[in-house]
Parts: sequence; C-alpha cells; structure tokens
Amino acid sequence: MKKTNTGQLRIVAGKWRSRLLQVANVPGLKPTSIRIRETLFNWLSPRIEGARCLDLCAGTGALGLEALSRGASRVVFVECSEIAFQNLKLNINSLKASGAEIKKTDAISFLNNSVIEKFDIIFIDPPFADGLYDNLLELICVKGWLSKNARIYIEMSVDEKELDLPKNWHILKRKKTGNVYYLLAATSKIENS
Repeated sequence: MKKTNTGQLRIVAGKWRSRLLQVANVPGLKPTSIRIRETLFNWLSPRIEGARCLDLCAGTGALGLEALSRGASRVVFVECSEIAFQNLKLNINSLKASGAEIKKTDAISFLNNSVIEKFDIIFIDPPFADGLYDNLLELICVKGWLSKNARIYIEMSVDEKELDLPKNWHILKRKKTGNVYYLLAATSKIENS
C-alpha cells in the first residue's frame, strides 16, 4: 500500500499571513512557490481588494487562498482530483474562508457547462504536462468569463510552446523563475496595470 505524504504551504500576506496549510501528495500537483506568489500579488496589488477570482486547476488552492487572504471578495476553486479537492476543502474550512466556493470538476467541463459569471482575475495553472492552455484560453474568451479589464495569470513550464493569446489580450508582465514561466495578461490595453 502506497503511503500518501503531505507537505505544507504558507500564506504569504494578508489576514492569514504565515498560516500553514496542508498539501496532499498528488501526481502533477505543484504548488506555486512563495517567490512567484509574492511577485504575482505585487503585480495584482492595485486590483485584488474586492476582486472576483476564478482559480482553474486549483490544486492546493495557493493562488485563490492568497487572493482571499489579501482581500478578494470571492474565489471559485475548480479542481478535478478527489484527493486535492478534499485537501482544499479542509484548508478552506480551517481558514473559515468566506467567499470561497469549490467545484469538483475539470476546468474544461466547468468552463463549458457552468452558468457564466464574470471574473476580475483568473488564475490558470494546470499540470504542466496536460497541454490545456489553448483550450482554456479559448473557452474563457469565447464563453465570456471575463469582466471588463480583467487580469489573467498563466503559469507554465519554460519548455511549453509559446502561447497564442486571444487577439484582444495583452501581456502586462512576464517573468521566469527556475523552470517556471509566468505572465499576467489583460483584456484591453490600459495605462495602469
């Protein structure tokens, strides 16, 4: 019988700063590092307060929980792994995270079959080997999941092919840390990021 190991994840800032959360050992599950989360949320700091967020392929929930900790009003977490889903549910409950909603389904099914809601920030961080980026970006755009001037965060392996972003999206920030390439895009050109 294979033993299931767990790790821990630390919330970087906000009302749950320094809180440790459990991380289940699930193949392909890769929590976004503290360093990357610090950079991302520095990029998002003018927009996070009161934001409605969607955490696709939520995994550990690191991005969505960090957003709630920093003042987002709502985060919908989408996760298809039963083990990761249950672990995320436990962490949400341990934080008494109001504004959190968790859906046990895959990201493609969620985007295709759920009632459309407009989000201010969407986090896209699927397992690197799954090749979901093009499908997710197309569905987000075509189905109308984005509010006006929304921000889209994408995290991927440096080995992935370059993304074809929808024509009305613009890269605001991008960075590489180790084997991870990540970027923040917007749905329209604006002076302030």
